[in-house]
Amino acid sequence: MIKKIGLYLAATAFLGISSGGAIAQATEDDAADVWATIEGQWNAAAKSDDDALDDYLADNFMGWGKNSPAPRSKRSTRMWNKFNDTQGRTLKHELYPLSIVVHDDVAVAHYLYTVAGEDADDEVEVNNGRYTDVLVRTEDGWKFLAWHGGNDD
Repeated sequence: MIKKIGLYLAATAFLGISSGGAIAQATEDDAADVWATIEGQWNAAAKSDDDALDDYLADNFMGWGKNSPAPRSKRSTRMWNKFNDTQGRTLKHELYPLSIVVHDDVAVAHYLYTVAGEDADDEVEVNNGRYTDVLVRTEDGWKFLAWHGGNDD
């Protein structure tokens, strides 16, 4: 289900950030905020909270899930999320952060996931996959600018 079930957390984050002075501290805080945004987006997806999901995406968002024939805009992502809400639900998910790089107001996060979902016929399926997310800092916090990934079939 796009980045819902192919989008679909709790893990201790290894952020790969150096320790040190004020610049490193700001980077660690930024990386923690980026990770909290990613977790929040996944939690909203698991609850089928489409309004919250919409708030996580930048207006010019373009994401390309593995099951999508082309990158999807914010509007298209919202439409498919609403459809996927009718196809099943997320039971459990867990994220495994690999790295977060923050450069000025842009962040790139790589991570793996496991998600258990139940389809409309009450069949449970467990999938593993990976995502790379690109986020941008806004006045309202970090927002997704792009993502790419999905299930490892």
